[in-house]
Amino acid sequence: MNAHAALTLYTDGACLGNPGPGGWAFALVPSDVPFLETGQTAPEAAAFTRSGSAYPSTNNRMELCAVINALQEAHGRAAEAVVVVTDSQYVRKGITQWIHTWRHNGWKTAAKQPVKNKDLWEALSALADTLSVEWRWVKGHAGDPYNELCDRLATDAARRAAQSTADRP
Repeated sequence: MNAHAALTLYTDGACLGNPGPGGWAFALVPSDVPFLETGQTAPEAAAFTRSGSAYPSTNNRMELCAVINALQEAHGRAAEAVVVVTDSQYVRKGITQWIHTWRHNGWKTAAKQPVKNKDLWEALSALADTLSVEWRWVKGHAGDPYNELCDRLATDAARRAAQSTADRP
């Protein structure tokens, strides 16, 4: 395995209103970075971070965009195995459980409604299929250093999206 084979990807999405201006962020943490305890502040220099925004958007779309962008970065670094840490049960359960039923049902939910964010679920699934991915859930706003970092970056991105929207003539 190469130096970038084992990566931990922390992700988060934010939305100012739902729908509203949205932001996403991820932090890519190589396996050789020391573990941080709950409540510690994650130094941005210890991780590769990226964020982006969209308007209009929803919180769930931003959560999915964060994971998609993180997996694209891992793929670009020739990662073989990644751990995705998200505070979104929608993302974790969607990709590990629900997606199989959605596909079987022609992208309909158990209630026979069209699956929301199908475009992003398909993109996420295609990326996840190219890597060995372990999906972990972490409680949001509970002091996990890298989750807090991603939350801050995603919220900042959403604020920038709101500001750029407000600046339009």
